[in-house]
Amino acid sequence: MAPDLDDPLAFRRALEWLSSEKRSGRILAWHDRSDGGLIVAALEMAFAARLGLELVLDSHSSGASSALQKKDALSKLFNEELGVLIEVDDDVVPALLASAHAAGMTAPLRRLGEARTDARLRVVQGNQTLIDAAMGELIGAWGETSWRIQRERDNPASADQEYQRLRDYAAPGLVFAPSFDADADIAAPYIATGARPRVAILREQGVNGHVEMAAAFDRAGFDAIDVHVSDLESGRWRLSQFRGLAACGGFSYGDVLGAGQGWAKGIAHHPELAEQFRAFFADPGSFTLGVCNGCQMMSGLKDLVPGAEGWPRFLRNHSEQYEARLVQVEIMDSPSVLLAGMAGSRLPLVVSHGEGRVDWGGQPMPASARPALRFIESDGRPAHTYPANPNGSPDGYTGFTTRDGRTLILMPHPERIHRRVQMSWAPAGGDASPWLRMFRNARVFVG
Repeated sequence: MAPDLDDPLAFRRALEWLSSEKRSGRILAWHDRSDGGLIVAALEMAFAARLGLELVLDSHSSGASSALQKKDALSKLFNEELGVLIEVDDDVVPALLASAHAAGMTAPLRRLGEARTDARLRVVQGNQTLIDAAMGELIGAWGETSWRIQRERDNPASADQEYQRLRDYAAPGLVFAPSFDADADIAAPYIATGARPRVAILREQGVNGHVEMAAAFDRAGFDAIDVHVSDLESGRWRLSQFRGLAACGGFSYGDVLGAGQGWAKGIAHHPELAEQFRAFFADPGSFTLGVCNGCQMMSGLKDLVPGAEGWPRFLRNHSEQYEARLVQVEIMDSPSVLLAGMAGSRLPLVVSHGEGRVDWGGQPMPASARPALRFIESDGRPAHTYPANPNGSPDGYTGFTTRDGRTLILMPHPERIHRRVQMSWAPAGGDASPWLRMFRNARVFVG
């Protein structure tokens, strides 16, 4: 049954007030109660923050029977009529109430409870404690159905690892720890010259990550040129006209199995194209970035890339699923020019791939591989289990460079979060995300 809306204008005023207060920074979070009621909204907010919760319900009249008290509590906890739960700091409550009155809010506002640090849910009505439960048990119940479906649909081992991580309520979340000043624009002196070196934003049929890639390089001071492989075949563009090459990700050839390798073979088996790429990779003044499908493609061309002999293949994820997540990575110490000055950083990064598991034919990583990026746990240990390691790569390795560092391949997508507002979670700060430094490093490299 749809909720009642007796006064559409009051509803509009409430939404406008909520938006205004969110922009002011007084409201930290909110959740409507339309899908499960107050208790579900409150729990989902607490689950996201990995905190405990105490809810205090209005007590029914003192003479009411126990059955009537419980019925009243159920109606308050599971009522799905129009309503919203708002999270604020204690010290802003008076200002919040004043602004609600000034905005003509007619709906009642009342304090319902507070966060707890002991990872428990406590629901109180009058002098009765209705619920006192561990949040780990509750989030386990909340995710159990999804887990059971996931075990049938995906790799059961991956499903079990994710469910175990979900129930570990005390586990720390993502870490945002750059080893450098993310707001420092090291490319500014070069941009100030007015020169905008060309970078080829390379794509093939089906690739859809080229717009974000171009935006990141444009912001770093490049003239980003959209180049399709067919442009190189026809002679409309030649790689010798560019200082940089960025092979983009996102569903080349519809992301059919092995699409990145298919893209590579289309180049390697075309003599004129292969020679263009060979000459470009050999130019000491050039740089190359391969991301996602572009990473797989570059791996397939490693025989053309000086110093890439130890690169792996990229195989189907162990989870048996396409993975799109914000995960934790560490930037390793490597000769990569694009990661210069970034080693030691622990940062969230987007992954979006179905075939990202690195493999050297079942053998250990060779000494010539030169890893540059790996998935890690929040405490910095290499991630071995799902979903912190979303594809099952050994020791979490997910990015590699060459001997001279001019070429970097990685499965995650730094171009998709080169601005902080593009990140689904990030602490407060400036506009630039730490990942913009990669593109600024490229601008410094070309001079």
